Amino acid sequence: MLKEVTKTQEDSDVLEAIENSYQVVLYNDEVNTFDWVIECLVEICGHDALQAEQCAMLVHFKGKAIVKSGELTEMQDICTALCDRDLSAVVES
Repeated sequence: MLKEVTKTQEDSDVLEAIENSYQVVLYNDEVNTFDWVIECLVEICGHDALQAEQCAMLVHFKGKAIVKSGELTEMQDICTALCDRDLSAVVES
């Protein structure tokens, strides 16, 4: 019986992870400065300065980067806040 309960919990954990698998993708642009992008990532996404700087570098050199992952409504709010600051971002699943 214990093994069945553990298996059910594992299945539940996997299902929850799948349901929460939304990402905010930030795209590169030629308008915003590194400092502005870093400031936005710190304030909106809750990144520390180093994490925000690394994300900004990825966006610059790769063209885009996932900057936050989580539940859909939270990711939509974050995406909206980034876009309100003239950054280019979308939510993907």
